[in-house]
Amino acid sequence: MQPELVHYLPIGTTILAAIFCTILLRRYLVKGTALHLLWWGLGIMAYGIGTALESTITLFGNTVWLTKSWYIAGALLGGYPLAQGSAYLLASRKTADRLTWITLPFIAVVSLLVILSPVVPDALEPYRPSGAILGWVWVRALTPFINLYAVGFLVGGAFYSAWRFAHMQGAGHGQRAIGNVFIAVGGILPGIGGTLAKTGLVEALYIGEFAGLILIWIGFVANIKAPRPALDQPG
Repeated sequence: MQPELVHYLPIGTTILAAIFCTILLRRYLVKGTALHLLWWGLGIMAYGIGTALESTITLFGNTVWLTKSWYIAGALLGGYPLAQGSAYLLASRKTADRLTWITLPFIAVVSLLVILSPVVPDALEPYRPSGAILGWVWVRALTPFINLYAVGFLVGGAFYSAWRFAHMQGAGHGQRAIGNVFIAVGGILPGIGGTLAKTGLVEALYIGEFAGLILIWIGFVANIKAPRPALDQPG
């Protein structure tokens, strides 16, 4: 199988992720104590690493370790740090810290299992990655728990914030509500692409990642550019 135009889409996603990550981490350094920005920056970094690995596979060919690295960066870390950032934004610092101590070791263990898993050589495709190479099929059954956690905080948190802002009076709240809808939809698209990728349609993941990142960025900008009332949610 030769790479098609859609297989080069992760290159653009990687470039966008690098720029967005820089913006988020700079904003964190300015604010100093806004841990949600740090987690979001790390999340976009992981997002970009995943798409960079997809780009590398497209341009230079696939290997077992490239695919395993892609699985860790994409399937395990693609949404988790973003969700954890939302946890720090929406929940108390104490609750968010507890969630970190519970979930981070689980992520580390599953990542180690991916590394140690034997492979199915016949499942290795030359120009696109797939979790089908993992010989320990049960390891792949652990990723939905991580994905559900990510969806709950990233997508659920964004929809909750959109609903809350939509019912608030004051300058900028309507814009924030719309911005959070963009973030929620942007968080859903890579998940849809990932589900289709499990059926062999990895190209859907590439499209979902690209479109999802753009929507999340638009939503973020809409939030930080909205007029600020006296009492406001940090962003």
